[in-house]
Amino acid sequence: MANRTLPLTLPIALLCSGCTGWQSVLDPHAIQASRLEQLIWLFVAVCGVVWVTVTVVLVMALLRRKTPYSHTDTRMTRIVRAAVIATVVIITGLAIVSFYATRGLSSSDATALEIRVRGYQWWWEVTYLDARADQVFITANEIHVPVGRTVSLQLAAADVIHSFWVPNLTGKQDLIPGRDNTLSFTPREIGVYRGQCAEFCGLQHAHMALLVVVESAGAFEHWRQGQLAPAATPRGGEQETGKHLFESKACASCHNIQGGTASGTVGPDLTHVASRRYIASGLLETNRGSIAAWVADPQTLKPGNNMPRVALDASELNALSAYLAALQ
Repeated sequence: MANRTLPLTLPIALLCSGCTGWQSVLDPHAIQASRLEQLIWLFVAVCGVVWVTVTVVLVMALLRRKTPYSHTDTRMTRIVRAAVIATVVIITGLAIVSFYATRGLSSSDATALEIRVRGYQWWWEVTYLDARADQVFITANEIHVPVGRTVSLQLAAADVIHSFWVPNLTGKQDLIPGRDNTLSFTPREIGVYRGQCAEFCGLQHAHMALLVVVESAGAFEHWRQGQLAPAATPRGGEQETGKHLFESKACASCHNIQGGTASGTVGPDLTHVASRRYIASGLLETNRGSIAAWVADPQTLKPGNNMPRVALDASELNALSAYLAALQ
């Protein structure tokens, strides 16, 4: 029988791998996330010292012989008093450090990139704000930001309480109906980071993810200009048919596509849906097959979501998926 004993290095490797990646609070890639990581390790260190101290005192007490009242009892009384004082000091100190570490998560910056994020069951609406109305645009489930620039998020919820959390970049903040909260971060490294709704918000809470894409200033500006442009013009008869179907079916009453007659606001803006890495809030990679599967039966893939099943035959589904897959 083969020896299946795991090497001693494997548990260490697994532990380290759990502390890195595109969704880990212990792998910070923004100034605010680094502060929170330092706070975590401070808590671990202080609590570790407290645990070791308590354990040592407990063992000493168990091993000590029971004797009549003596000066030992007086010393133990002093030790208990000192422990109570130390507990108050430690808790107060950690509370103060936590306050200053988390206060910076919503700091204001006049040069910050302003983005409004609104949570829905179960997807994210992302609006890039600007003083000029013609520079404002809406996307969904994917946030692009330039590296090194502070990003200020205005958080709100349209239905129930959600919670915005991208562990690699910043802390956690709730989105509450009727109340606006703010959250900021300053990314230090180019990369793609996964976020997740961190507040149970219904049946598909686990399938309410988003991506934050940190890129160079030039790449971000190129992406921004692409998002400001109207939807791509259909190429070929199949895509033309798909556009006609989109605008004539129920799709147009829920979704918006700039440059056409569709102007719905219930569902995500689809003007550049094919430029996003995922659809359905992180559920499916964006490609023509995934789009066709989603349109054909969204309730099977994500039960309880607000998108109804639209009756389409095979040729209509092919045409509609071809059109949507071309919306780069």
